[in-house]
Amino acid sequence: MGQPEMQPEGRPDRRGEGAAGARPGDPAGRRFPLGDWGEPAARLDELYRWVERGALDTAAWYLEDRAWKRRCAWALRAGTAVGALTGAGLPLLELTGVADGTAPWGYLALLLAVACVAGDRFFGMTSGWMRDVATAQALQRRLQAFQFDWASECVREVLGPTEGTASEAAERCLSVLRRFSEDVTELVRVETADWMVEFRSGGAPLGVRTSVAGGGRPEGSVPHGRFPSPPGPARPNMPRQRPPEPR
Repeated sequence: MGQPEMQPEGRPDRRGEGAAGARPGDPAGRRFPLGDWGEPAARLDELYRWVERGALDTAAWYLEDRAWKRRCAWALRAGTAVGALTGAGLPLLELTGVADGTAPWGYLALLLAVACVAGDRFFGMTSGWMRDVATAQALQRRLQAFQFDWASECVREVLGPTEGTASEAAERCLSVLRRFSEDVTELVRVETADWMVEFRSGGAPLGVRTSVAGGGRPEGSVPHGRFPSPPGPARPNMPRQRPPEPR
């Protein structure tokens, strides 16, 4: 199955293709492109552009979300620094006799610094900005690997010899698309889980990997109806003794 035109030239323009403005991972999702599979190459090309556009839109959302969070984080950090310096300097000026009556303003400046720190921690501006940057970078790396994987499949079909039938080649391409879509969804899920953990705990460390939607059975669990053995060395099993034979 030849696919000479499956690799698009350059990045698609997200503005003219109706880029999604909702947050990544929106339960509404995106409509899967349906069409006629009479021309598999054209359909695979359409699916590739749909998957790539979704990843680019997701990365663009995180970069846009990062911009305003970074500005707010820098403003709060600047307020913290100015408030701390002012709160420490004004009482010293009054103590040295340079300026009288400035100590109360120093306490107010310290209160402002504490409020900036609390606001940054409560609203998660600095941590959210870093989390957005990490997620966008991870998406970009995975997108580059996906593009090379797709180019490898295209080269295999164009240069030949073709391995297997046309159906098997289409299934390989679909598996590449599906694997990349699942990787993008997993990255978004992990970022959302980190945000939920930070929101609940009031500032958790970055990179916390949690299993929100359930997962495998935790280690150390016991099957239903079984009781764990007591700690300590194992108790030796005594061999059974036959009852005495009647004489």
